[in-house]
Amino acid sequence: MTKFETLGLDKPLLDAISDLGFETPSEVQEKSIPILLEKETDLVALAQTGTGKTAAFGFPMIQKIQSESRTTQGLILSPTRELCLQITNELKLYSKYIKGLNTVAIYGGASITEQARQIKRGAQIVVATPGRMKDMIGRGMVDISKIDYCVLDEADEMLNMGFFEDIKDILSNTPDEKFTWLFSATMPKEVASIAKKFMHKPVEITVGTKNAGASTVQHEYYQVGGRDRYPALKRLADANPGIFSVVFCRTKRDTQRVAEKLIEDGYNAGALHGDLSQNQRDLVMNAFRKKQVQMLVATDVAARGIDVDDITHVINYQLPDEIETYTHRSGRTGRAGKSGISMVIVTRSETRKIKAIEKKIQQNFISKKIPTGIEICEIQLYHLANRIKETEVNTEIDNYLPAINDVLDGLDREELIKKIVSVEFTRFYNYYSKTRDLNSSEGDRDRGERSDRGSKGGDAPSNGSVRYFINVGERDGYDWMSLKDFLRDTLNLEKEDIFNVDTKDSFSFFNSDAQHTEFILQTFTEFKVKGRFINVEVSKDPGGARKGKKRDRKRGHRKGGDGGYRKGGDSKSFRGGKKGGSGRRGGKKRPGFY
Repeated sequence: MTKFETLGLDKPLLDAISDLGFETPSEVQEKSIPILLEKETDLVALAQTGTGKTAAFGFPMIQKIQSESRTTQGLILSPTRELCLQITNELKLYSKYIKGLNTVAIYGGASITEQARQIKRGAQIVVATPGRMKDMIGRGMVDISKIDYCVLDEADEMLNMGFFEDIKDILSNTPDEKFTWLFSATMPKEVASIAKKFMHKPVEITVGTKNAGASTVQHEYYQVGGRDRYPALKRLADANPGIFSVVFCRTKRDTQRVAEKLIEDGYNAGALHGDLSQNQRDLVMNAFRKKQVQMLVATDVAARGIDVDDITHVINYQLPDEIETYTHRSGRTGRAGKSGISMVIVTRSETRKIKAIEKKIQQNFISKKIPTGIEICEIQLYHLANRIKETEVNTEIDNYLPAINDVLDGLDREELIKKIVSVEFTRFYNYYSKTRDLNSSEGDRDRGERSDRGSKGGDAPSNGSVRYFINVGERDGYDWMSLKDFLRDTLNLEKEDIFNVDTKDSFSFFNSDAQHTEFILQTFTEFKVKGRFINVEVSKDPGGARKGKKRDRKRGHRKGGDGGYRKGGDSKSFRGGKKGGSGRRGGKKRPGFY
């Protein structure tokens, strides 16, 4: 018996839930579904994106709808075409065992006559964007005068996009006796105004703290000079092999410019903004979902409704004007119970905004330094070694081995390894070894004032702290939260004694005060978990070298990974713009491990 069975759902829905593999309802589902099933009431639910809100209102609506009637009984308004289609597809999966129940999506960029034809054939539930819904009401193509239930999904996003008047006009065409369910991540005054005008004594539920950020997201900020934003963005990407991110810019022009520069520099990037046609948007989003584009540069409006669960990082290339917008940005990562990181690139004059955001989301930011060139070389060296180790051998190479062995004759094992690694590493090293430090001196002073504040990922003064390498990472099931807990429990240290935890695909880094060094290295000498050696060594910058125990190098316990986000020249990249199409692949300005 699953927990869904205790919520009061009928068997057809439970069968669909079983098919989908759902076992445990999320908090917003557990709080909303029983209320909406047991009573006829208005509801205001405050919950972050990625918490399962579609099922929270979808299951009760489907159960309450009379499928034998062709009348439109349920209306769901959502901010974007992407979210509209996603909700529609999910409702169809939920209602697969309910005969005669039809859900129709209506949105801009598609044939309005075909959408009207689908509704005329019978649509008990209509999922719509506000603009297209208002248009169809005006043309008499849809009748919502008899609906029983209306859902405003991502209400704050719809209002931020300027749909306030449209929503009021749409709701004025619905019956007063309907029940309205409002789902929103935040509760700005415009949302409260809609609730007051069109709802009667709504039940209010809150998942987490009202207007607070998701607890699965770690917030970091990096202070740089105004001209160093783009170099800082590149370094943050290079320091996180396997990154799958959304990069937010304020304007369409900046979005296009940053995406084009990333593509020219060899990254799999794409632009998403309002000047793209719907076909171009679809191409970019499809590539992003397939991870062919792994750095999606977007404006806030264009990114509304993006629902991809595996985004590892949100990078705020520029801070938004409204704090609520930052909440939505950071909510793109850390979804579905996974952890994520929200990075902010700021100048000295913008650091005051960080305090305002902290107060609003009720979480602290970690002040971090932009990685140095040598630090990036170290990370990429480990990443390359792991990729080599984990690469599957192509047996087609067997025919060429005799000739290859002749060419490599006379090289011993150690020299051969050095040469293989150097083929790729030297390009990276030559690029970064002489680059300057992007961290401003003003940033160092600010950082010293804030360094002891602490946060989920942890932060502490850099003076007297030691950076460590550990041979486990995301492939072993760790993220920054769980690895920090593992280290703290294993070492029996306080939470603040472990900080700056950065997990990569198959290895990670963390910091601790220098006074713990001997104890940490001693603890992880011959240390095993489920028969595998867990090796911790002091990380040392120059040349990517490390000092410490060397026994595991011969034993091969350092598990590899293939999490590189830059693929070969045949990888698809999208640069957006007026003409659309695929973007240029660079590599001349920036070496990389492909």
